[in-house]
Order: sequence, then C-alpha cells, then structure tokens
Amino acid sequence: MKKTQSGFTLIEIAIVLVIIGLLLGGVLKGQELINSAKVRSLTNKVDGITAAWFAFQDRYRALPGDMSNATTQIEAGLTDGGGNGRINTNNERGQVWAHLSAAGFVTGKFLGTGVGNTYNCDTTICPENGFGQGMLITYGNRGTGNTGNANEMISGRSIPVGILAEVDLKIDDGDPSAGTMRLATAGAFSSCASGTDYNVTGNNTDCAVIFRNF
Repeated sequence: MKKTQSGFTLIEIAIVLVIIGLLLGGVLKGQELINSAKVRSLTNKVDGITAAWFAFQDRYRALPGDMSNATTQIEAGLTDGGGNGRINTNNERGQVWAHLSAAGFVTGKFLGTGVGNTYNCDTTICPENGFGQGMLITYGNRGTGNTGNANEMISGRSIPVGILAEVDLKIDDGDPSAGTMRLATAGAFSSCASGTDYNVTGNNTDCAVIFRNF
C-alpha cells in the first residue's frame, strides 16, 4: 500500500505568513512608539529647563549658578557665583542646577560640585538627559557654525542621531548647522551629521547637541 506524505496546505502557509507579518508590524510599531516617547521626553526636558532658566532670571535678576548673593537670597548651603552674566567657572557650572533646585524651578537634588566643560556630566551634579548622561550649561562656543561665545546648554552625549533629528524638527529648524539647536563640534560626534542634514542612516547612538537659547 502506498503511504501519502502530508504537508502544509496553501491556506495554512498563508495564515503563518499573516501571523509573521503581524508580529513584525507590532515590533516595528512598538519601536516607533518607544522612539516617539524618547523624542517627547527630551523635548520636554529642554523646554522645562529653558522655562526654569528664564523664570529664575525674572525672580532674582541674575543667572542661576552665576548669582552673586544666592547664599542670602535663596539658601545658605549654596555657593555664590561671580555675577558677570557668564557660566564660565567650574563652580558656576555645578551650581546652576543647585540654584535652580533650591529656588524650586527644577525637581531633584543636585550636589552643586564644580564640573568642567564636559559632554558627560555626572547625573548627581547635572539633570539626566534620558540616555544616562547629564545636561550642562556653560559659557562657550561648541555648536556647529556658531560664532562668538555665549551661555549654552550641552545636551549630554549617548543620544541616538535619529532622536536628535526629530527633536530638532520639533523645536528648531531641523538643520544641525543652523538655528538654536546645533550638533556639538567635538570630533566624537562628526559622524552624526553631514552639512545641513543629520546622518540618520548611520544610526550613531552617541551624539550630542548644543542649545544656544540660554
């Protein structure tokens, strides 16, 4: 007697392919939602810090970190700044967040320890950017195409280039070499953009930008 060999029917194969397609679609959609959440989180952090920075100035007529009488006007445990309108010393860079926190403009407790011009400020001193690195305000000229020194905020590193491209489109002009948000000039980030475009196809996950509206 002949034995017939059973196999998958076309309908069964079609069902399997549909299931695989649904699973892949769900994974891709889930990744898209995660990226959207990260873009929204970073955008909110930048907006919140910007608002806190200017609200502090409205109340005290001084810059956080640079305020020369913070110990008497805000809290005795703080360190006074130089009062020259520039966040240009290690102590002032560390005290920015301590001043803002003590005055109630940002949440969290920051050590206020002096810190240099760094792209990876410790998160006990600076607020975390959502990617494990601290965001630093300093006086300088570190953005692509910037001219002249000014107070600016370093986003902190370890941010995927695709996230920064989306944030730039939301709050600025989408150009890493123009506007108030620009790619950091440090050589480590050179592959994150080319000319007026972010290199989103490169998938660099260690990028940083500079915000010039401070």
